[in-house]
Amino acid sequence: MRLDINLATQPYEDARQFWLRWGGAMGVLGILTLVLVFSAVSGWTSAAKDRSMIRQRQAQILSRIQEREKAEAILMRPENRGTHEQSEFLNGLFQRKAFSWTKAFEDLERLMPGRLHVVSIKPELTPDHQLAIKLLVAGSSRDSAIELVRRMEGSQHFQQTQIDSETVNTGQNPDENVKFEISAQYVPEIKSSATSGAQ
Repeated sequence: MRLDINLATQPYEDARQFWLRWGGAMGVLGILTLVLVFSAVSGWTSAAKDRSMIRQRQAQILSRIQEREKAEAILMRPENRGTHEQSEFLNGLFQRKAFSWTKAFEDLERLMPGRLHVVSIKPELTPDHQLAIKLLVAGSSRDSAIELVRRMEGSQHFQQTQIDSETVNTGQNPDENVKFEISAQYVPEIKSSATSGAQ
């Protein structure tokens, strides 16, 4: 019978294999750590720049608000009352002139579902100088009006669309069985400065 006895005081270890495995893993972890640290530092630097820019914009907004309040205070003086009323009148007039019937009808025509038509349309200027429109539409069913409201809500030219009233009319004209009053804020297409300059 043969016995193999290891007489060495320390068992044999393949140190080279150990360092190759664990050294490589530690190197990868080190590189990953450096990448994460770099990403965190760049994110912090970028956030600091954004915070600085936000502070600048807020300071500019505050400055504009103060300028506007000073101008409004001057305009509200009793001696400037006529100028203030004239300014309000002209601003309202400019807002109304900005309303394009042709463009509004083109926008509505694209959104209008079948078996529904516009009976009347009335633009109004809201107290905060937004352009609101009141639509009276007629159709054969309620579903068409709901579909129109849904399409208007998805459009970039109409906001805060809602049905104000509904009237059922069982007359001889089946195309006008139901009438709806719809209100919405109209946002006309803003022309670029280049386009307006060319005109």
